[in-house]
Amino acid sequence: MNLVLFGVGSQFNEEFRSTLAALPMSSRTVRRRIRHGDVDGKFREHMDIRVADSLDEPLLGTGERDTDQVERCVNGSDQDLWDDQKKETMHWSFLFSQLITQWAQWLESILLCSTSLVGKLVTLPLRLQNRGEKAVYISPLQEQRLRALRKRLEVPYDGSQLDHQHALKELWKLAYPGRQIPPLKSELWKDMGWQGTDPSTDFRGGGFISLENLIFFAKKYPDAFRKLLNKEEGNRSEWEYPFAVAGINISFMLSQMLDLQSELPSSKVGIRFVQLLAADEAAFDELYCVAFKLLDAQWLARRASYMEFNEIVKMTRMQLERELLLDDVVTIADLPAYTMLMR
Repeated sequence: MNLVLFGVGSQFNEEFRSTLAALPMSSRTVRRRIRHGDVDGKFREHMDIRVADSLDEPLLGTGERDTDQVERCVNGSDQDLWDDQKKETMHWSFLFSQLITQWAQWLESILLCSTSLVGKLVTLPLRLQNRGEKAVYISPLQEQRLRALRKRLEVPYDGSQLDHQHALKELWKLAYPGRQIPPLKSELWKDMGWQGTDPSTDFRGGGFISLENLIFFAKKYPDAFRKLLNKEEGNRSEWEYPFAVAGINISFMLSQMLDLQSELPSSKVGIRFVQLLAADEAAFDELYCVAFKLLDAQWLARRASYMEFNEIVKMTRMQLERELLLDDVVTIADLPAYTMLMR
């Protein structure tokens, strides 16, 4: 911007010097007459200052005819000379105003371009900030998949919607293929691990995505899903955790752990998960299955009971965070806990 303004100033100074050279009286003459006025008297000093500072008066000539020319201009005897000089002054005033206008336009363009460039330079590194550490860029594909996942998280479960009812019935068919689907309100839903006769009352924390996670688990890993549902592995507690409600809690825990409630994740685990989305659009659902299997393993190792469920959820979260931050993890299948799904 400095180079452009310097160019404008140089052009203006050159034209202005040529203008002064063409006029009868130069700037040096004005300064000389002011200094001469300091010695000769106040009349010329006053007259010269008024002429030099005025933007409405024409510049006067030099030499011995100065006094005569002033008198003729005042008396109207040299009206033609007055008019010519006035036109010339107006002409150069017009050129000066044109230069100022062009200068202002150039300056505005430079400022707009600079603002746009600075805005881009500031915005790009802020895609994903790891709380003061080096910025991490995400691809358009990762950003698209993250946006779609956040949209899923915003959908609450609504028992009055037919598609939500159909999804709940689909989960029952996957869990109990040979059994008849019960009504939406029935004691039979407790067999799956819902707390009451109406499963819709248990979705408060998880939303519709928690039901989608359970359906994904049942379809993708049916053997592991069945073993968890029926509590087939290990020495179980007399007071077991309810399967379906535990699944809702895991969905909620993952959304908090991965910082998905924010517009853009800022935690290390959240940023790593966004990177995993590039490899698999269903990374959240896959991680859900791993988390459910890991929770059950923690439950058995701790020989926990129902009252310790929240503590087991915290332990599961800590283990997942450690595994997600391993250097060699580039997909969900690379997690050490993922192998438990294959057993």
